[in-house]
Amino acid sequence: MNVIEPRLRSDVSAMEGARRKLEACAREAHELYLPRCVPYLEAPPTPLDFYRSWISPNRPCIIRHALDHWGALRLWDYDYLRKKAGQTLVSVAVTPNGFADAVNGDRFVMPEERRMKLSHVLDLLEGQEDKRGGVFYVQKQCSNLLQELPELTSDLETNISWMSEALGKDPDAVNFWLGEKAAVTSMHKDHYENLYCVISGEKHFLLLPPTDRPFIPYGLYQPAVYHQREDGQFQVLDQDGDKVPWIPVDPLDPDLTRFPEFGSVSPLRVTVRAGEMLYLPSLWFHHVTQSHGAIAVNFWYDMEYDIKYNYYQLIDQLSDITASTP
Repeated sequence: MNVIEPRLRSDVSAMEGARRKLEACAREAHELYLPRCVPYLEAPPTPLDFYRSWISPNRPCIIRHALDHWGALRLWDYDYLRKKAGQTLVSVAVTPNGFADAVNGDRFVMPEERRMKLSHVLDLLEGQEDKRGGVFYVQKQCSNLLQELPELTSDLETNISWMSEALGKDPDAVNFWLGEKAAVTSMHKDHYENLYCVISGEKHFLLLPPTDRPFIPYGLYQPAVYHQREDGQFQVLDQDGDKVPWIPVDPLDPDLTRFPEFGSVSPLRVTVRAGEMLYLPSLWFHHVTQSHGAIAVNFWYDMEYDIKYNYYQLIDQLSDITASTP
């Protein structure tokens, strides 16, 4: 008898057992502490209470009335933005389909990035100019509010005082978001504690906790970038570099024949409206859509790379290993 065959069967059995344990861990998290819907706080919390009740247990919430004192809530219509910062150049993501930084076939495709006057972007969003088949989204995640639009910072805070005190640090980045309804943020996770503040319009989030990782498929994809030709057509240009790990499933319309395990996720869906703030904990998977012309600002605070991060890394790596079990 071939001694390799029993050993192979034993390895496969061990992998299947590990997979069952991972799936049980995900189910147990929902039973023990994860909410069935995103709760609301009716006032900004104290730093200690926020850390104890939300950051430490890694649970999302929506905070109302935390932005009431921001001038941006009253001032930031398109006319005001034109007057205050219309001539300022901003980085704009342009795609043919609204999906920037997303899987397209066997490629991970990034947007074409253009430098445009903010007034030009606003004209495009209002339909005053021909978009030539492009979808436009101001979404540069490099603290673009501070780096590209400093004229607007007097209308809000550049850090959230109770969050900064809770974490003992200032935000790593403060980002400005402005785009059309077709612009979509594909599902991913970030290593940040995220406070996402909607100034106008609505943002629609689909959230999955880190413990659902065993049900979330990943693949490795050739990096590429969109480029719009002179005739208006978009082409996909391959880029040098390592393959990019990314999630290929669309959580709003999942292909459960191709990704049957995704049918076991337990998503939270929440709409964040003007004047509301979403606390999106580190490592939570999220997919975002929006109303047309929505404006938002978010604050990224670097997560603590503590035992929680180590536990997630273990779940992540075991999920990859056991997903490839024959």
